[in-house]
Amino acid sequence: MHEDPGTRLADESGDLTDRVKQVIDGIGCSRREFARRIVMDPSKLSRSLSGTRRFTVAEIVRIAEIGGVDAGRLLGSSAGTSAPPGEDAGPAALPEGGRPLQIVRETVRLIAEHGFHSVRVSDIAAACGTSTAAIHYHFPGRDDLLEAAVRWCMDEDTERRAQGLAGAIDAREELLHLIALQTPRTEQQRRQWLVWLDMWAQAARSTEVGRLHDHYYRQWRTTVAEVVRRGVEQGVFRPVDVEFTALRLTALIDGLATQVLATAPGSTTPDSMHAALIAFVESELTAEPSGDPEDDTPAAP
Repeated sequence: MHEDPGTRLADESGDLTDRVKQVIDGIGCSRREFARRIVMDPSKLSRSLSGTRRFTVAEIVRIAEIGGVDAGRLLGSSAGTSAPPGEDAGPAALPEGGRPLQIVRETVRLIAEHGFHSVRVSDIAAACGTSTAAIHYHFPGRDDLLEAAVRWCMDEDTERRAQGLAGAIDAREELLHLIALQTPRTEQQRRQWLVWLDMWAQAARSTEVGRLHDHYYRQWRTTVAEVVRRGVEQGVFRPVDVEFTALRLTALIDGLATQVLATAPGSTTPDSMHAALIAFVESELTAEPSGDPEDDTPAAP
C-alpha cells in the first residue's frame, strides 16, 4: 500500500517552511513583497508558512530562483524522500525539468487544444505517462496547474522579449519586436494566447487566479509603457501620455489576437492584425498630431 504523498509532505512541511522563512529573512523584504516577487498571492504564502497549506513544486522552484538557493536543498533532498506512485524520483531531483516541466508543457498543450475546463487531471496524467496521484503531488489543485502553465508561458515570452530588445537600435524597433511577439503566427504563439484566453475566463471567477492575472498583466503593460517612454526620450516617438498609450495599445493587441484565434479563417489574420498594430504606431506615436501637438487628450464623441 502506497503512502499518501500529501501525508509525507505534511510531515516535512515544518522543515520546509523554516527554510523558506530563512530565505525571506536573508533577502530582507517583507513577506508581502516576497509574495509579489514570486508571483504568489500573499494569503497563500501566509497559509503555507503557517503549515495550513502545502507549497507546490512550482512555487518552491520560484522561491529558490528568487532567493538564490538550491531548490533541492530547499526541499530537503538530503533527507531522502521516497517517490510518489508512478515516479522514479521525488520532486527535489526535478526542480528545473523532469516530471514537473513535462506536466506543465503537456498542460499548456492540452489547454490550447481543448480548453482548461475540458482538460481533466487524468488527461494530463495520460499525456505524461504517469498517475493522477503523481500530478497532484506536484500540483495539488486545478488553479495550481493553470498558474504553472501561465507562468511557463510568461517565462518563455519574457526570454524572447529580452533577446529581441537587447539587439534593438532604438525604442521604436523594441516596440515593433514586442508587437511581432504578440502576433499569433507560430504554433507556440497560438498556444500561449489560447492559455491566456482561458486564464482571462478563469480570472473572472477566481480571486486567486485574478490576482495572478493582474500581476502578469501589469508587468506586461509596464513593459510597453517603458518602451514608449524611452521612445519619447529618444525622440523616435512624439510626446504622448505614456500610460494611456500603453493601455490603448495593449487593449488593441488583446482584441485583435482574440479575433485571430476566435473568428473564421481569413476574417482577421495575423497579417491584418500586425498591419493594424503597425498603423497604430505610425499614426499615434510616429506621426505628428494634426492639431495642437501638446494636446493629446482624446476628442469627445
